[in-house]
Amino acid sequence: MAKISGIARRKSRVRRALKSRAFGRPRLSVFRSDKNIYAQIIDDANGVTLASASSLEKDLKIKNGANQAAATEVGKALAARASKAGVSEVVFDRGAYIFHGRVKALADAAREGGLSF
Repeated sequence: MAKISGIARRKSRVRRALKSRAFGRPRLSVFRSDKNIYAQIIDDANGVTLASASSLEKDLKIKNGANQAAATEVGKALAARASKAGVSEVVFDRGAYIFHGRVKALADAAREGGLSF
């Protein structure tokens, strides 16, 4: 049996809890690297990405993608794209990350933009 890292265990534990409470809603998944932040809304039933945003996109004009201001801009952009795709309710998948800092800033901006979770 292969040894699983703590990060992978935490990520799978969070994902398993989300799937039990999702009730068919799409999942807002967040990935945070050292230099950027990425978010996408995924329909797990069909295996399709409905909307996505990242701090690397040129139209967001973000100089430093590794701070809370960048996460806020990504959250606002994601909420706008989600509403255009017809998505208003999601479940928030923080992955293996603690809900504070950049992850919390992205979630708050998405909520202000019209997503409910």
